[in-house]
Amino acid sequence: MAVTLHTDLGDLKIELFCERAPKTCENFLALCASGFYNDCVFHRSIKGFMVQTGDPTGTGKGGTSIWGRKFEDEFNEHLKHNVRGVVAMANNGPNTNASQFYITYGKQPHLDMKYTVFGKVIDGFETVDELEKLPVNEKTFRPLNDVHIKDVTLHANPFAG
Repeated sequence: MAVTLHTDLGDLKIELFCERAPKTCENFLALCASGFYNDCVFHRSIKGFMVQTGDPTGTGKGGTSIWGRKFEDEFNEHLKHNVRGVVAMANNGPNTNASQFYITYGKQPHLDMKYTVFGKVIDGFETVDELEKLPVNEKTFRPLNDVHIKDVTLHANPFAG
């Protein structure tokens, strides 16, 4: 299973690890299908680390799961922050997942077993490059110009066009 995030800077195609993180993928796919992520901004970007989105308030403090509550982590020894383009849930501590997620700009092994990895970018690395280059507020790491997820396309086959 895969999705394409259509952003102001280009497309990001993400393969989802539904077998290894089923609850997280169920939540993410349902939010994608409902249009929840449409118009969400990338509200935090730290060069060399990651870019974060998934909060419809744009503040980094909002968002909800499809169950209307936070849900538990799904850690897997095979899912690691070991490459550029890993997609994982942002949280405020153990078992506090909702709708926010991030995409890594590089290896981040210190995040393993703390944040649920549920996918990876398989196409659109030039868009990841553009996100990483965005000028940001030095205190909040919010991009100075808003970049949005315009909408999302769901693909049954991650290698479909």
